[in-house]
Amino acid sequence: MPFPGGLWWLLCCRQGFTLLRRDYGEAEREADGEAEEEAAAAASFELRARGHRGSLEVSLSQPARTSSGSERSLLVSEEMRSLIVEKGPGPLEDDPDALVKGWLQREVRGGAKTPWIRPRKYWFVLTPDSLDYYSTNEKGAKRLGSLVLTSLCSVLWPDKQTYKETGYWSVTVFGRKHCYRLYTERLNEAVRWVCAVRKVIGSKAPVQTPTQLLMRDVEEHGGSPEALEQIYRCNPILRYTSSPLYAPLLPFPYGSPDHGAPGARSYAALRDEAVKLFNSLQQLESERDPAPLIQGVLQTCLDLPPLVDEVYCQLVKQTTEPPAPGGQGDLRYWQLLTCMSCTFLPSPAVLRFLRSHLERTESRRPGSEMAQYAGFIRAALGKTKGRECVPSLDEILVLARRQEMICTVHCPGAAACRVAISSHTTAAEVARELVSRLGLSQSPNLFALYEQSRRREQPVGSATLLADVLTRFENLAGEEREQDPPCRLCFKHYGFLDTENVPRDSLEFALLFEQAHEMVLRGQVPTSEETLQTLAALRLQSLNSDFSTHAPSPRLEELFPAGALRARLRAPRPAPAPARRPAARLRAGLLAGGLWGQALAKQRAERDQRLRGRLREEGAAVMAGIVEKWKLLQGMGRPEAMAAYVALVREWPGFGSTLFDVELRVSPLGAAQRLWLGIGAKAVALYKPGEPEPLDSFGYGCISSFGASDGSTFRLSVEDRDLLFQTSQVEEIAQLLSTYLATLGARRPPRAEAPAGSPGPAGSPAPDPAAEPRPRRPPPGSFLS
Repeated sequence: MPFPGGLWWLLCCRQGFTLLRRDYGEAEREADGEAEEEAAAAASFELRARGHRGSLEVSLSQPARTSSGSERSLLVSEEMRSLIVEKGPGPLEDDPDALVKGWLQREVRGGAKTPWIRPRKYWFVLTPDSLDYYSTNEKGAKRLGSLVLTSLCSVLWPDKQTYKETGYWSVTVFGRKHCYRLYTERLNEAVRWVCAVRKVIGSKAPVQTPTQLLMRDVEEHGGSPEALEQIYRCNPILRYTSSPLYAPLLPFPYGSPDHGAPGARSYAALRDEAVKLFNSLQQLESERDPAPLIQGVLQTCLDLPPLVDEVYCQLVKQTTEPPAPGGQGDLRYWQLLTCMSCTFLPSPAVLRFLRSHLERTESRRPGSEMAQYAGFIRAALGKTKGRECVPSLDEILVLARRQEMICTVHCPGAAACRVAISSHTTAAEVARELVSRLGLSQSPNLFALYEQSRRREQPVGSATLLADVLTRFENLAGEEREQDPPCRLCFKHYGFLDTENVPRDSLEFALLFEQAHEMVLRGQVPTSEETLQTLAALRLQSLNSDFSTHAPSPRLEELFPAGALRARLRAPRPAPAPARRPAARLRAGLLAGGLWGQALAKQRAERDQRLRGRLREEGAAVMAGIVEKWKLLQGMGRPEAMAAYVALVREWPGFGSTLFDVELRVSPLGAAQRLWLGIGAKAVALYKPGEPEPLDSFGYGCISSFGASDGSTFRLSVEDRDLLFQTSQVEEIAQLLSTYLATLGARRPPRAEAPAGSPGPAGSPAPDPAAEPRPRRPPPGSFLS
């Protein structure tokens, strides 16, 4: 039976008033206790340090949740009540405490469910202690809410994206329990409110937590064991707990959303992340394999640096008076503390608190495993300066046993070397050790470590921690790149100062021979195909001695440059097809996905197959020529073959230089020219790829300055002209130039220019050469005058 029209009208009105009461009436009822709840929450955990605290019996326990707002309000101390200004009956136009006031729109609860209800405007008043809002600006208006402002509050600038979506500029103010999202149609008004709120927050005294107050007491009474034990006995917040943590031990700003580094995973507010980390710490006690969980905690601290001190404090808490000292759960905390000490350095206050805890553990439990961990941590804290990566899983397992890692370094022409390293060992230290171990101390040339794979090779900086390099290798291996071989560390020549007087029977000559062969395979030795085949035959003679049908034959790619083989397949470019009429182009576009598309794909497949066939034929012909030349080397020994190989490569004037692929732009509108930038011991030269003679060469006395214009542009100032090179190896070029200049001691050293936005001069962070044959070798990055 249909309802009468009047009854429909009555039902609609009743539903509308219900919605209005839910959106506005409930907000007003809840706003009465909002200020008291905010003040109680602010006072239930944080304390302000006022005056001198005479008694040691602070008796502060772990913060716990209360059951209701009325109970929380009873916990507010008289000291904190004095911080909350009693509000009058309503806003006054001439109120002297009002800093900023005006109409703003506040986000309404249920606004997403009831979009037809317009946001309601409120009268906001900013005072030196709080941000209040009222229903109207008349005298006697009811205060609907209040946000107490402390030094931990935060405010966000107006978001342009929000304005594009809603047409309003937003102002977001974060408190401990509440967040005010305010909206206005004018940008200048939003900026005025943000600046005013930030000024009030900045004027507040820093909030201190009970843990911070007790850390100060521990430091002040560190010389009195009795007083120290009394502090720990009377304050459970300093001791182990099996209960969850509801608030962090250190103060963190409320609700700041942007903490992580660019590219890092998204995180919640710092306060929430601190509580999550404590839950992760408690999981360590029963975790079967703790290494991944430890690595996750370390990664969070690396992404969110403010949490480093918090995790240190949590670990000190959990290793103080544990229920089972020396048990599995207790040792897991000590293992994580060991990894933290080798990765991060805490702030001075937390560092002093940590050292006091370590000394207390060693004095109370001498000879125990906890005391051994404490001694290892104290030694590590004196060496840690910060890491680029968190420890790898292998490093975490080694640190848990308080041992050193074994790093494998490959040496071309020699067996791989195994070097013991710690979390603090740098690449320069390992390079110096290898120079001494391999007997290269008297060599005039420079050596360094390289990160090497089939696709790329780059030197490792002198100050780079090898532990970070190994972590990068582990991360790359986890990306499941089956086509890429695993990365490895390689010990090689970094700079050639003298290639003529290297003894042929020395290990350095073997390194020189292997490095010359790598240059040939990369196509960086411009010479004829006949010479390349001769070099390949000499390589076979050095590997297998005289020709034999039973001798193992390497692949052609390991003997002959692939670029030279592809050059044999070059054919004249086909003539361009005649321009088709629009109708023909339309028919081709319509039929591209049909029969014509299938025919074109078939033609491309047949062309690729023919190309591969020709490549195999050419490869067989080249290999046959190499074998014929190999047969002519009958009776030549391995040292003679290596010497003949190096002599042929040395005929190229650029041998001994490090080549970089660059693009030179002569004019801003001109086309870029691809070149080789060769940096040698005496000069810098420009080569056209494949050409044996340089296009131009500059002695170091002609170079007035060099540096990086940006991340991909290297600038070289030669007398009265500036050369701009586009390259992805800006830092490597600057390092090598700086090293050569520092080693040779130029009379007029060029000036290394600092790139925009870089922390220092582009030419200064040169890798520290490992070999030190001269008594006056300058430090890395310096110039001799």
